[in-house]
Amino acid sequence: MAYLDYAATTPVDKRVLEAMLPYFTEHFGNANSLYKVGRDAHHTLEAARATIATGIGAARPSEIIFTSGGTEADNAAFVSVLNRIAPPKEGASAATTTRGHIITSAYEHPGVLNLVKWLAKQGFEVSFLNPRSDGYIHVDDLAAELRDDTKIVSIMHSNNEIGCVNDIRSLAKCAHERGALFHTDAVQSLGKIPLNMQDLGVDIASFSAHKIYGPKGMGALYLRRGISFEPFLKGGGQESRRRSGTQNVVGAVGFAKALELCLAEIDEEATRLSSLRDSLIDRVTSNLENTQATVDPRGCSNQHIPGIVSLLINGVEGESMLLQLDNLGYAISTGSACSSGSLDPSHVLLSIGVKKEIAHGSLRVSLGRFTTEKDVEGFADALIPIVERLRAMSPVYQRYFGKDA
Repeated sequence: MAYLDYAATTPVDKRVLEAMLPYFTEHFGNANSLYKVGRDAHHTLEAARATIATGIGAARPSEIIFTSGGTEADNAAFVSVLNRIAPPKEGASAATTTRGHIITSAYEHPGVLNLVKWLAKQGFEVSFLNPRSDGYIHVDDLAAELRDDTKIVSIMHSNNEIGCVNDIRSLAKCAHERGALFHTDAVQSLGKIPLNMQDLGVDIASFSAHKIYGPKGMGALYLRRGISFEPFLKGGGQESRRRSGTQNVVGAVGFAKALELCLAEIDEEATRLSSLRDSLIDRVTSNLENTQATVDPRGCSNQHIPGIVSLLINGVEGESMLLQLDNLGYAISTGSACSSGSLDPSHVLLSIGVKKEIAHGSLRVSLGRFTTEKDVEGFADALIPIVERLRAMSPVYQRYFGKDA
């Protein structure tokens, strides 16, 4: 199988697994116990926290809270912070009193989108910013939506489907000028491009281990020192009373090792994956008419995640291509993986102005550490005849794009 869906998840690197294995059986202590086995586990947990803090440019390890993944980190970023700075109203007027204003983008991960839709039912007003057709959220558009009662702005660092990396530094600065906090979902950027929370100026950020060859079920929340926080997980008060529950020491070890490996190889890997990505786009678009990269990174001055390619293939359903490619041993997605069970077109593509009928013909191909040139060439060679065959059977495509059209 040629796995080409690294933006959905990644295999655990063998070096990460080797680092984790002793903590399943030999060093299994509870990090909150006072005896030696527990103290050793605590030291291991704190070493992992320090590694991750350094890797993301946090000012201190205490700004890292371990979570079960990116979705929990997103929830904590909103619910735990908003419950402190804009607590629920009580009394007869609660139903008609707004708790404040939230801004996010229309192409966020569902971990943010569905959360803010729920928060809208809890008394917040929510504004959704559309990216422009270039795939980016622009500072002028954010500035136009900011209000005096805006509590928090959340814009993803990079989009998981089209790969565009937003100018988070400028967006955060804009939010702060109006007194709002700034959160970024940086799950897709971690380990692929350099990140520095202090330089970006963000208040809160979300991360996940399984996107960088670490274990599933492990994530982290960056919470800048001084940000008010009301934990929504109640219990034993672990993570300095910010996230109750026995800490996943083995997961933290895996997360830290995975990040360490990614950062050691980041420049070389970015160059390699960018070359493979551009080669894939060239190979597919030069051999298939009416096919293009959704946002073409080739020669673009703006930043993109190195391994993500979104293709728009007119006249063919994404699901049909996906299934036929799967039969040939190629694992890709149509739209983003979290929505691949839906027949609705990608909300990301619709948000940048792609027409619904064209968005149905999208493929996301994402490359990673174990992707080879042979995988990319084989994928393109497999895709081309599939598309040609499906188009030949499509009366709609023939009517608008066929030889006699």
